[in-house]
Amino acid sequence: MGKTGNYQFVITEIGGTVGDIESLPYIESVRQLKWELGRDAIVIHLTLVPYLSASGELKTKPTQHSVKLLLEYGVQPDILVCRTEHPLSRELKNKVALFCNVEPSAVIEARDASSIYEVPVLMELEKLDLVVLNKLQLTSPPYNSEMTTWKEFLHKLKYPKQEVKIGLIGKYIELKDSYKSIAESFIHAGVANECKVQIEWIHSESITAENVGDKLKGLRGILVAPGFGNRGIEGKIFAIRYARENNIPFLGICLGMQCAVIEFSRNVLGLEDAHSTEMDPDTTNPVISLQEAQKMIVNKGGTMRLGSYTCQITEDSKAFEVYRKTTISERHRHRYEFNNEYLGDFEKAGMVATGLNPEGALVEIIELKNHPWFVGVQFHPEYKSTVLKPHPLFVGFVKAAMEVGVVVVK
Repeated sequence: MGKTGNYQFVITEIGGTVGDIESLPYIESVRQLKWELGRDAIVIHLTLVPYLSASGELKTKPTQHSVKLLLEYGVQPDILVCRTEHPLSRELKNKVALFCNVEPSAVIEARDASSIYEVPVLMELEKLDLVVLNKLQLTSPPYNSEMTTWKEFLHKLKYPKQEVKIGLIGKYIELKDSYKSIAESFIHAGVANECKVQIEWIHSESITAENVGDKLKGLRGILVAPGFGNRGIEGKIFAIRYARENNIPFLGICLGMQCAVIEFSRNVLGLEDAHSTEMDPDTTNPVISLQEAQKMIVNKGGTMRLGSYTCQITEDSKAFEVYRKTTISERHRHRYEFNNEYLGDFEKAGMVATGLNPEGALVEIIELKNHPWFVGVQFHPEYKSTVLKPHPLFVGFVKAAMEVGVVVVK
């Protein structure tokens, strides 16, 4: 089985709605896969059971029609998971089972939850896991649900001991899903610290040198988010300067790290026109730029550093404190890099490279000396954070934010 040999299950989700022309090839793939694998594959169909407040009824007709359409495509669902605002009675489950050709035990209630993290617990109460195992004939050896840690996470999520406000500075704030992974990472890290992270969403275009103090007032931490292009860059730089000068814990991700380099260049090293060649190709101080080897690549996609890369961490660093190891691997999605020609000047002035890619000595992590917690990373830690394994950088950042006092605006 190759790389899949360590897994007992492969779960594949098909989005959209049954009947969408875009999903037809995928539904046909499911039909063929089910035919080839037999009892080693099952189909779980997510449907909606709407509630009509005028009549006070839950309606099963949308579910029946959805299953009927699937049958026309040659796919018989094995399990129905029914989204609903209200409990599904036993009578209603039996009705769905009868008209959709599934067993009553395979009609699973998926009631609206206050948090997406409650859904696995609700599914366990409905015995979805046992139904799946039974249909796949995997009920032996005795099944043991590992939900204890998850339930502990939920308890800490609902009953935090502290609350901390952290500003997320980005240019896609009107589309918060652009930062969904970051927001979820803050939930994971907050629970790890028994703390609720309240995110203050701040559009970088709204920040100026004159209003930065008011915009960031009361924040215990500042994260500058990744992105591409010139829009909102100066606002990010003003926010980073404020974090640096006021000893507010700071985390910069990808472009956020690069903006921290630009800010330090301008306001500490005195390189007034310092910039990234992505934003200003004519800058005389390209502290962020393409590497020489990249400049020869015509196809732009080929210049991007994409996927997992190794990073060597210096032991005397914040990064080592949170990772507790000197070699890590993180995911990347960027094109421009720290210009190593300036590295000596940066380190003399107090901004040090504490993480380097061993191939080519590319700067992966920068930190400030004599600052409570100021870290910029070229990679995307948010991609690897989970409930059971919150990312150490976010955990360390939230912990640092909890330990500082409320900032008084200068």
